[in-house]
Amino acid sequence: MNRASGWFTAAFILAALAVYLFVWGDQTQVQAADFKPKAGSSSVAFQLPGLDDQPYTVGGPQDKLTLVNFWASWCGPCELEAPDLQKLHEQYGDALLMYGLNATKYDKERAARQFVQDQKFTFPVLMDRDGKVTDMYKVNTFPTTFLIDRNGVILERINGVITYGEWERLINQYIGENKSG
Repeated sequence: MNRASGWFTAAFILAALAVYLFVWGDQTQVQAADFKPKAGSSSVAFQLPGLDDQPYTVGGPQDKLTLVNFWASWCGPCELEAPDLQKLHEQYGDALLMYGLNATKYDKERAARQFVQDQKFTFPVLMDRDGKVTDMYKVNTFPTTFLIDRNGVILERINGVITYGEWERLINQYIGENKSG
């Protein structure tokens, strides 16, 4: 009985140590994970392939206001907002650069392609196959959308779904600012 309780005690101590290291082990990583690009931050430029196999460079200074929407095909809220995104592209396509960014590392590419086809997206959809851009922008909920001004400054970080009217209000506000700024 002493031998069994000794093994149990050793296993319990190792498990507690593992939990402690997981939760408290590297505070620098925890602090870095808490950082999220937000309004006022400079956007980080990146290049990803689109579903059309063309490379797209997004972030940093651009000619127009830019909307970047991170999504996944399994995400119910992403499906809910998809028609609004397509409608925004149709309404503001001349004044707004719009990109859908599939978090492919957390999705299945075949499902993502089917989602784009089902939603009839006509704006560029980029594939983040290794997840580096999703991680760089600290996106851990879907959808997450960034509005970026033509100087590459993040104007808005929107976690979740907002109404079409709210999209219109934000885009009209920032298109006006981008024309005069």
